[in-house]
Amino acid sequence: MARLYHLARLNNRCFRLDEPLDVAYQLGLPVDGHYVSGCLTDFHVYIEGGRPAWQRFQELLGVLPPADQIQKFAVNCTWFQETFGECPDGADEETVRRFARAYIIMLLGTQLFADKSSNRIHIRWLPFVARLEEMGGYSWRSVALAWLYRCMCQVANRHVVKLAGPLQLLQSWIFWRFPGFRPVGYDAFSWPLASRWSGYNPGVSEKGPRVQMARLRIDMLQARDFIWMPYSTPDVLQVVHPVWEIHRAMLTMGLEWGRSEITSLACPVTTRHFRRVRIG
Repeated sequence: MARLYHLARLNNRCFRLDEPLDVAYQLGLPVDGHYVSGCLTDFHVYIEGGRPAWQRFQELLGVLPPADQIQKFAVNCTWFQETFGECPDGADEETVRRFARAYIIMLLGTQLFADKSSNRIHIRWLPFVARLEEMGGYSWRSVALAWLYRCMCQVANRHVVKLAGPLQLLQSWIFWRFPGFRPVGYDAFSWPLASRWSGYNPGVSEKGPRVQMARLRIDMLQARDFIWMPYSTPDVLQVVHPVWEIHRAMLTMGLEWGRSEITSLACPVTTRHFRRVRIG
């Protein structure tokens, strides 16, 4: 897989940043693997066997959402939460696989590839969850970064007012590299590194002054205000290196990242939102 780098400039100095590695450290996503590719708009044309998208949805998840919960090829989050909120005790293998597919679709649609609506989940991921055993074999790191870049390019348009995508990745990247923007009291961290800020929830009432202060800080940034190598300190290496070596060894041995289909996507930063395939 080609290595992707970003050339950053601060005043008169340029630095190369390994942003795919950032994604791997921050979210714990697989580094190597198959490309995640497909058609964003006409994905349904390429569904296996040429079957209609909603027919395939019912085959894989065992149920269809009501018409009032569907908007073209997106389903309201509330329906997903109410229908697949928790896998029942004693469920058979097929039921567990259906809940696992729904969990992964929710994970992808709300955490890594969320749209600006914040309340709908697209079903374009059906071809991927159809083969649960292969989910850990894709380079989710690369596609998450590409999706974030796409969303950031779109929001640069002056007529666009909302930013979509894996915003927890962007927020964590900022906090790790710009100490002046970090919230107070989040000194402890573990793997993946973005989980460091899991309890951070700024008040909405302070949005206006906070944005103004952030803009002022950006205007006054100096080279010393940016951490170019945040993962090279001993305390971070103690967390990152052992886990990373285990993941590399597992991939070398041809093993899956997760212990089951539910964890095969390997995005542990979001598991705090989901317990026993439970949303809420």
